[in-house]
Amino acid sequence: MAESKRDYYEVLGVAKDADDATLKKAYRVLAKKYHPDTNPGDKDAEAKFKEASEAYAVLSDPEKRKQYDQFGHAAFDGSAGYGGFGGFDSSNFDATDFFSSIFGDLFGGGGGGGFGGFGSYGTRSANAAQAGANLRTAVRISFEEACFGTEKELTLNLKDECDHCHGTGAKEGTSPETCKRCGGSGQVTETRQSLFGMMRNITTCPDCGGSGKIIKDKCPYCRGTGYTQSRKTIKVSIPAGIDDGQSVRVRGKGEPGVNGGPRGDLLVEVVVSASPSFSRQDVDVFSVRPISFAQAALGDTIKIKTVDGEVEYQLKPGTQPGSRIRLRGKGVPYLRNPGQRGDHYVTFEVRVPEHLNSAQKKALEAYDEACGGTLETLESGGSKLFGKKKK
Repeated sequence: MAESKRDYYEVLGVAKDADDATLKKAYRVLAKKYHPDTNPGDKDAEAKFKEASEAYAVLSDPEKRKQYDQFGHAAFDGSAGYGGFGGFDSSNFDATDFFSSIFGDLFGGGGGGGFGGFGSYGTRSANAAQAGANLRTAVRISFEEACFGTEKELTLNLKDECDHCHGTGAKEGTSPETCKRCGGSGQVTETRQSLFGMMRNITTCPDCGGSGKIIKDKCPYCRGTGYTQSRKTIKVSIPAGIDDGQSVRVRGKGEPGVNGGPRGDLLVEVVVSASPSFSRQDVDVFSVRPISFAQAALGDTIKIKTVDGEVEYQLKPGTQPGSRIRLRGKGVPYLRNPGQRGDHYVTFEVRVPEHLNSAQKKALEAYDEACGGTLETLESGGSKLFGKKKK
């Protein structure tokens, strides 16, 4: 019954004065959301997809929209006394064909390739050239290698076209036959009756697995796959400045292509080992330099370890625990601009001796006497460093 249907404007979620662009945009969102190919087995989603398609089919046609605005659903229901309009017959409405025509326009025409896999649009010939799949592996490098780059050799199992069948998968002297079920297309069309007419669904051919060919006599060397595997050693250049978790792409070292397509790539994830001396944040390096109490108080010429090696630094007298300095340009090279580097930040840690001999204790007592006590002494008038009061 017409009365059981929702208002078409309500179905699309638009106002009654919506223009064509607004209608098309609203329908596109709903069609993508509820299409049966993305909601297999979901009857509710299928019903909403059909409902939205029917609504857009009416409202996108100026004449049908005019009739609908005047008479509502009764405009297309001859039994309600408004027959003769003949504008919309839902029993013959093919939502899939309609969806295909809309998305063919929205996504570049001719099958809406951007929508890959919906019904009869987005299909691809079984004989079309296809790039091979990418391969992934990992390599571990040191902190310093990540800073300045390195070259590593990786030994992997890689596929190559079979030398005996030349990639066909068929035994020498034979050749693959065209699949009779799909006619070499690699796809079969299933048609079924729905509420709004005939629905077509295109799936991979179960007989040939989408290749479009049947191999009766398989090559004994590759077992019909068309490929053989072998261990190969590949050199990988790790660029300076790479960080943990980033990947290096080696072009053309992935899986072989299909039907003359190019090989895929090899993606090498870099795992950087932790350094006992340094840590890193982006292109900056951080480290801790222990110093003695005397060095902190008196100053000293000290050596600081960097990723470039040791450098001399003039420690200022009175350096406080936790003080930090910056060594400019001693950090990690920028990955995309190796000529530019980050900085190295050094935090000074004053080490307090845990065990003192008698001479060291006397020296500290003398220092305490000379200073008039510790900071606590200056505030309270007594010395507690060695458990005695000043006289």
